[in-house]
Amino acid sequence: MQTHIVPVGFDYDRLIAPLVRDRLSVDRVVLLEGAVGSEANVEYSRNLGAKLEQDFQNLLGAATDRLSVGDVYDYDAAFEQAFDLINAELDEGNEVWVNISSMPRTVSFAFATAAHSIAVEREEDRDRIHTYYTAPEKYLETELAEELRAQTELLEDLLAEGVDDERVRDRLDSANQLLAEFGERGTTIGAKQLGDSHIVELPVASFSNVKPFEELILFTLGDHGEFESVSELAQTLARELGEEYTDSFRSKVIYNVDRLGPGGKGYIEQEEHGKSYRTRLSRIGELWVRSHTSDEFED
Repeated sequence: MQTHIVPVGFDYDRLIAPLVRDRLSVDRVVLLEGAVGSEANVEYSRNLGAKLEQDFQNLLGAATDRLSVGDVYDYDAAFEQAFDLINAELDEGNEVWVNISSMPRTVSFAFATAAHSIAVEREEDRDRIHTYYTAPEKYLETELAEELRAQTELLEDLLAEGVDDERVRDRLDSANQLLAEFGERGTTIGAKQLGDSHIVELPVASFSNVKPFEELILFTLGDHGEFESVSELAQTLARELGEEYTDSFRSKVIYNVDRLGPGGKGYIEQEEHGKSYRTRLSRIGELWVRSHTSDEFED
């Protein structure tokens, strides 16, 4: 079965037209709609989601589910949601197609990175995971600006002909201000603060799978946070595994931490501290632990 996971932003054609035109097989569609933002944006996205749901069913005969993305700017949550969705579809034996053409970049990149991460982990399923993008034939922003500019000329002509209407002046002033902002800044204004920063760093997925003992190290770091040294991490691991803490065990931990570190898979970062190295999860390491922590671990 072919499942398409489609984050819905402010696009319609790019989310369904390529599937219809290329006559791709679509058995099931998961539409993801943003739940945070201005009321107008959320409502617009929901309306598009409803139209897409109807047309996926009518044009492609696809069963359609609509899910919510709690915060379209929360990269970590989007990554976890994508990770769970894609894995669930693969577990059902389905082929998964992830459309990253729409929604804010945080969601698109999170879903693309999650798909890549799963393809690395599930090598036997790699041919059933597809991430795709569709380019628009044209953008409407410039056409809308030109149409607005034509309307301002009409309003100016009305005023020149003696039409004395405060509403006409208000609309003309508002339109000219909007056109000036569009000409100076493009289609967006400002930089939104997200938490304590104005940027969202997008971590890079590893190109290597995680081995069982490496998993134990990552989960231990996830449970305990930062360790003052690799030796302290090794002692904690030995204690939790019920093993004797020996030089051999410590060397095994050091070797695997190196493999997981910046020069390896990038799931662990270290900071020199005297003769030791503070050891903690990197951003992608935190995402790995978060997305792999099942109910049994939480219990």
